[in-house]
Amino acid sequence: MGEIKKILVLENEIEAGLLDAELSRRGIPHIMKSYYDSAMDGLYQAQSGWGHVESEQRFETKIIEIYREMIQRLP
Repeated sequence: MGEIKKILVLENEIEAGLLDAELSRRGIPHIMKSYYDSAMDGLYQAQSGWGHVESEQRFETKIIEIYREMIQRLP
């Protein structure tokens, strides 16, 4: 894998789960990073979003495209 970078911030656990499943299904290598910190009891996560997805820069455009399509389908 090449250099890993932060691609986009996810708002909640549902978005994270759906995006993780879709990227895995398509064979796109990625890492989901949660902002949850038990010492802060989730306070940072509530203010900053669930977390973010990381991947190689060459996948950035595709991941963002998949995310936007996914968000449009959510109620």
